[in-house]
Amino acid sequence: MKPFNRPVSNLTRRRILKSALTAGTTFLIPTLLPSSIMCSSAPSNRIVLGFIGTGNQGVNNLKGFLQFSDVHVRAVCDVNRASYGYKTASQYLGREPAQQIVDEFYSKNHPNSSIRGCYACVDYRELLARPDIDAVVITVPDHWHAIMAIAAARAGKDIYCEKPLALTIDEGRRIVEAVRLFNVVLQTGSHERSNQQSRFACELVRNGRIGRLRRMIAIVGPNNKTAPAHDWTPQPVPDGFDYDRWLGPAPYVPYHPDRCLYNFRFNLDYSGGQTTNYGAHSIDLAQWGNDTERTGPVEVEDLGGEFPSDGLFTAPTRVHFRALYANGVELICKTGPEDVQIRFEGDRGWVQTGYRGFSCWPENLQTVIFGPNDIRLGSSVNHYRDFIGAVKSRGTPAAPVEIGHRSATVCHLGNIAMLLKRKLRWDPNHERFIDNDPANRMLSKPYRAPWHI
Repeated sequence: MKPFNRPVSNLTRRRILKSALTAGTTFLIPTLLPSSIMCSSAPSNRIVLGFIGTGNQGVNNLKGFLQFSDVHVRAVCDVNRASYGYKTASQYLGREPAQQIVDEFYSKNHPNSSIRGCYACVDYRELLARPDIDAVVITVPDHWHAIMAIAAARAGKDIYCEKPLALTIDEGRRIVEAVRLFNVVLQTGSHERSNQQSRFACELVRNGRIGRLRRMIAIVGPNNKTAPAHDWTPQPVPDGFDYDRWLGPAPYVPYHPDRCLYNFRFNLDYSGGQTTNYGAHSIDLAQWGNDTERTGPVEVEDLGGEFPSDGLFTAPTRVHFRALYANGVELICKTGPEDVQIRFEGDRGWVQTGYRGFSCWPENLQTVIFGPNDIRLGSSVNHYRDFIGAVKSRGTPAAPVEIGHRSATVCHLGNIAMLLKRKLRWDPNHERFIDNDPANRMLSKPYRAPWHI
């Protein structure tokens, strides 16, 4: 295993403190110094993790990382103390259940170890201020991703951030800039990049096995929750749920349980709907197979996307848009069955992959063995393990920040085109719409005070 060697200045802690004080700078150690400088547990031996967000996917991530012997989960953070009301009726989640999961895991699996006592808090800044945390796993509603990821980068923490990377295109670019500026590792939670089946499909396309790529069809799943009636009424905030902190930078609106927890994804104040939820996987694969993962389309247009006319949910109920790339490849993104994620169509064949398997034509494509001169797209088979490996080696993870941002961008472009009901020209180099001020105003959203980046 390669030694952990974060490329930072060789200034000692004492010299940094002295320099800051001499300059009269307000200096907060946890927000500026990489934890590797101050942490007594060397990351080359064990990566100490903190988890921000312990709902449905947050607990899935937590359990995934707990399995590694070189990982120590030391802290969890969530604005919800504990409750039902997540993806399924039986899930009882929040910071206290997550804390219990961690403590019971170490008690059962490492009874003689010094690993004890998972810390739990409600404010993510408290977790980031801990010098013993090397990296954080951010699994919160999308409208919080940018603020938390940028704060984590400033604190010198490596980051595993759930997909989609950000709520807006502007936020995504700001995350990219912060990760580069503070020289931290970021893995986007686009776990299909660590799926051998998905990678094989993209490798077939990249190596010309279906001929020249002409068309890609990306599928996003339908909404899996029913919106409350249009005449919904505010409800009292449950005990133990910090609703104002949950809203954070989003506009203030009265509380309703169908606005929060798992259902956040159906409201455009907090998410891009299933366009960004499923699209962060299927469109990411399209970008990968098309070799456009560090750029984007040059045109996007609505093909009949549908949105609620009133009520609590505001995200698309039916996704349907088209994007065109500079190389002439067309992408169609639409709502459909979840068994297929992405289909690539070329002039000599096709290949598709999804949750229910892989298929292709000609059929002998499934037995292709790539040679030494063929394009290969990595070797990761576990997205969590890949992140830990990148933290230790200071290498590039399977879904790095730029790629996560670019894939989410295509999803956001689709939503903007469907909202405006028109065809839009896009400059992927400058990340701006061409000659369209209304569309450019949708590249960002205002923050509710006092939150800001």
